[in-house]
Amino acid sequence: MYCLKPLRLSNARILLTRQAGNLVRAGSNGEFVFRRQIFQLLRTSSSSPSQHPRFEQVIPDNEAVRRKGVVVSGLEDLLFYTITQGEKKISVTHFINALQNTGLVPSDPRLQDCMQQLEQAVQESAGTAMMDQDLFRKCAANNIILLTQAFQKKFVIPDFTTFVANINQLYYNAQNQQGGQVANYIPQLAKFSPDLWGVSLCTVDGQRHSVGDTRVPFCLQSCIKPLKYALAIHESGTEEVHRYVGKEPSGVKFNKLNLNEDDKPHNPMVNAGAIVISSLIKPEVMKAEKFDYMMDYLKRMAGGEYVGFSNATFQSEKETGDRNFAIGYYLKEKKCFPQGADMIAALDFYFQLCSIEVTCESASVMAATLANGGICPITGEHVLSAEAVRNTLSLMHSCGMHDFSGQFAFHVGLPAKSGVSGAVLLVVPNIMGLVCWSPPVDRVGNSVRGIHFCQELVSLFNFHNYDNLRHFAKKLDPRRQAGHDRNKAVIELMFAAYSGDVSALKRSFGSC
Repeated sequence: MYCLKPLRLSNARILLTRQAGNLVRAGSNGEFVFRRQIFQLLRTSSSSPSQHPRFEQVIPDNEAVRRKGVVVSGLEDLLFYTITQGEKKISVTHFINALQNTGLVPSDPRLQDCMQQLEQAVQESAGTAMMDQDLFRKCAANNIILLTQAFQKKFVIPDFTTFVANINQLYYNAQNQQGGQVANYIPQLAKFSPDLWGVSLCTVDGQRHSVGDTRVPFCLQSCIKPLKYALAIHESGTEEVHRYVGKEPSGVKFNKLNLNEDDKPHNPMVNAGAIVISSLIKPEVMKAEKFDYMMDYLKRMAGGEYVGFSNATFQSEKETGDRNFAIGYYLKEKKCFPQGADMIAALDFYFQLCSIEVTCESASVMAATLANGGICPITGEHVLSAEAVRNTLSLMHSCGMHDFSGQFAFHVGLPAKSGVSGAVLLVVPNIMGLVCWSPPVDRVGNSVRGIHFCQELVSLFNFHNYDNLRHFAKKLDPRRQAGHDRNKAVIELMFAAYSGDVSALKRSFGSC
């Protein structure tokens, strides 16, 4: 059961104001102690029954605290006050907008129950649907940890709104790049407009943002190479896979008939290596089962978002794939395939995988799964082993951008893979995955706008693998909150303590 204990203003304001002053001198440790003292004071303070309801704190008694669910209910109430800024009700639209400002989107599978509750409230409402504490408790019942992290700015990018504004500016800057040509050696690729341009990102906490043509399906082409290599490592292990394929950059064009000194493909990111990897995935099953297995794996990587197949592109790949057939026969002559492997079946599977369709939005979740150590951020499913992810990111870093790989590693310093469809799949380890897509590509097959965007991204943010995180001066670190935020919070806390505004104190405690 709950009992009401209003705060006694005279003593409380003196005590809390003094402690707030001590906080300014004590630093971060003092802040923790002070917040703990606030909570204890809110639980133990008393006042006259005539105290204004706004300044009343609902406190669970000792017996109720021990019961399962009461603590959770208290967290829900604190979070509700934080979101509503002390109001008793807010519109459902207001809540969804506040949620999106943290980076979470209504389509996030983790929020399914929450969104169903809101949808029901909207349907039952005659006018503007409002959210009160009861509705919020229903919505937060299965999402209290996620929502608390979101609204307390505990995600990897705490100030997501500012980060998104910067991403949008980079997007529009890159949009002005007019070089390159749409790849035409595969007829289906030549049909895309050169004006298409989209960027999507997904952080390791599932924060999402998209700008531009991010829902237009396109084929992965060579961007499938790191994904199928990761699956091969996950299934068979590093030692087995690298019996058949090397780890070094080739130094030649990605579709050359060229092997290393051990008569193996240089790495899994060139065509020869990718064809061999195709023969290593589920070699014992029928073609249809193997394709279904791969599609299921990619959908899990994408958190259930769009993964399709372009049969027209597949047929076009086969009809114009003379060089890949030549590579296949060369590999067969040099005995590069596992014993008993069918070279034609491996080539067929290779063409199929290149023809798998995604959007920027779904592919960004795949990239984020790699950034998150093989765990899909929006479902929590463990899709790939840590070994598979580490190996994949290492080879993407050294070999992923065709003949531009060294330049990209030097200037951008992040694992990435490009495809002639105009896609660039970029991974910022432990932070986010990002996908750029624009059909015009340069002479080595990399998206002109995509390369420009990635270079500008690491010029603005300290994402380069070798950026110094302790002594950076010119670059932004989106993982940190702005320096003035803490000082502002302290000042607001002091004013709340002085005025006896318990509602504000509750919000402050809820945001710590």
